[in-house]
Amino acid sequence: MGDTAPDFPPGAFDRLDEAGDAEFYLPARLVTHIDDRAVLALGAFYALELNPGSGVLDLMSSWVSHLPDDLSLAEVIGHGMNADELARNPRLTRWFVQDLNCDPVLMLPDSGLDAALCCVSVQYLQKPVEVFAEVRRVLRPGAPFIVSFSNRCFWTKAVAIWRSLGLQDQARLVHLYFQRAGFSSVTVRVLRDGLHGDPLVAVVGKA
Repeated sequence: MGDTAPDFPPGAFDRLDEAGDAEFYLPARLVTHIDDRAVLALGAFYALELNPGSGVLDLMSSWVSHLPDDLSLAEVIGHGMNADELARNPRLTRWFVQDLNCDPVLMLPDSGLDAALCCVSVQYLQKPVEVFAEVRRVLRPGAPFIVSFSNRCFWTKAVAIWRSLGLQDQARLVHLYFQRAGFSSVTVRVLRDGLHGDPLVAVVGKA
């Protein structure tokens, strides 16, 4: 298993724990994976980047999406690995469970959504370019895909190339995923510098 895109070294997308993800994510984890300051920074960034009334895909979601309470959206489609977590998320209008490391193809129509989000989960993708390409397919032209990450993760489930890099180089890696998947206007924003609490970086590509 792993991404076969050129220029990635052999074993780049291997993990310390190669057991099935369905079993690992079976217990519901009703916690936030970034601290309160990072959560507020991410919500403020979403408020700037997302238009009211948008249809949004929340990829690799959980029981919380960190969307601003006062941001009215037409639809928020949640994807994740734990049904209990997704069912508890009040921002999701519908949701589905799918292991993207086994099947990266999203059962969503072409060009139907106005934005996509992936919060603190990109490090677990073993086929990131394929997944990013699928996200681009389901977005309308020019729509943003916002990928945010910190320095926290389930270490045994993060891919090898991610574990080998620091935060700045991880941002470059995500930038590369976007480029390989055909996104344009890719930008990197440091939302929290990590001097006081968790760092938080957002990489945004336009479909």
